[in-house]
Amino acid sequence: MSQQVSSPPTSKHLETLAIKDRELSWQIASNLFISFKYAWSGISYAFLTQRNFRIHVSVCALAIGLSLFLHLKAVEISVIGITSGLVLALELLNTAIESLVDLTVKQTYHELAKIAKDCAAGAVLISAFVAVLVACALLLPPLLILILSATQS
Repeated sequence: MSQQVSSPPTSKHLETLAIKDRELSWQIASNLFISFKYAWSGISYAFLTQRNFRIHVSVCALAIGLSLFLHLKAVEISVIGITSGLVLALELLNTAIESLVDLTVKQTYHELAKIAKDCAAGAVLISAFVAVLVACALLLPPLLILILSATQS
């Protein structure tokens, strides 16, 4: 018996799996568990199909991990978490708006569709810049102190 070596899943394959998981999402959730399932399905879809969402998740995890490593105050970790969470939430909204616009205009160009997509992407960009500013303000001072103390010893 020969074993078949399967290739890693492509992004198209992952997108197909994510879409299959959402087949009944048009229905009203019958209970809280189903509501959470639909929400998780949206997050999973974005993670599997949106490169920028994966980048934002990685940077968010890095910032919070560095915050914990540097023993920042709870309020500082919270501020980093809030700003990072805002970026992720806006990236999800951007994906939703892009999908809805694509559904509406199909394969045609429309100036209002461009405006909607560009403004949603701009909202993500602004939130990402603010998150970087907050992370730099809170993480750089203790990180520099740690680096300087390590080089002096």
